[in-house]
Amino acid sequence: MENNSLGELMGLTMEKLREMVDVNTIVGKPITTDDGITLIPVSKVSFGFASGGSDFPTKNQASGQKNAFGGGGGAGVKIDPVAFIVIKDGFVRMISANPAYASPLEKAIEMAPGIIDKVKEIIPNKKDEDTEM
Repeated sequence: MENNSLGELMGLTMEKLREMVDVNTIVGKPITTDDGITLIPVSKVSFGFASGGSDFPTKNQASGQKNAFGGGGGAGVKIDPVAFIVIKDGFVRMISANPAYASPLEKAIEMAPGIIDKVKEIIPNKKDEDTEM
């Protein structure tokens, strides 16, 4: 079987793209420092690909001979660091890699751990209420 069909070309392009982009590219491997701080890098990955091809007759093609195939494919990947998740002494915080360009969603994610801590302070703990009586 000849390796010249458009489907095979697109399959190979997607396979190579999968090799370039995996979950470890988006959420990186944790890095632990000597003083017990864990850093987890978070990235934004953008990618695109294109492929195409055509079967066409040639000038000197004999009758009954298969058409010639021409095709190509390509892919591009862009990786932007977005933030670092910092874990220290049981507290989790997100630090933006580009604070000046942070989107509202990134700001909300960054503030979430602090907001959760403040809500916990406001809402009385059921165990604390039981011990006071």
